[in-house]
Amino acid sequence: MNLWEIEVWLHVVAGITWIGLLYYFNFVQVPALAEAAADKDGPGPAAISKYVAPRALLWFRWAAVVTWLSGAAALETMYQGEGSGFVAAFTLSDPGMRVIGVGAWLGTIMLFNVWVLIWPNQKKVLGLVQASDEEKAKAKKIAFLASRTNTMLSIPMLMCMTAQGHGLPF
Repeated sequence: MNLWEIEVWLHVVAGITWIGLLYYFNFVQVPALAEAAADKDGPGPAAISKYVAPRALLWFRWAAVVTWLSGAAALETMYQGEGSGFVAAFTLSDPGMRVIGVGAWLGTIMLFNVWVLIWPNQKKVLGLVQASDEEKAKAKKIAFLASRTNTMLSIPMLMCMTAQGHGLPF
């Protein structure tokens, strides 16, 4: 196995972890928390918020970093042109790198959302940092919208990544 193949496999495994957790949060945890909060006879959402969410968010945010870094490394290693593959992808300057470059930009926006919008606001929602009820309500909305944005961006991002891997024009 050569360096590029190792980078790509690391990128794929980390990406599956990241996007899998993104989908888990949006399609499983958020609805489950709403149901748990509405169930007056049940245990409530505390168990998920206290034990599951912090651990899932830990894996989520670090999988995002590993996905981005391994993708950046793979761009550099795979590039056959002159200069930097990373630069060629992100500037969309090489026609052969434009599709994957769009995917890389979408992934970068998603990484930003994880670390700048989702994680700081989830810390407030989960009570990991002090916040008033008003601040928690605002944080919940911001984290929710950023997470839903990432879910929507993940579809074209995955299309760009798989198109590039199969040599398909976009």
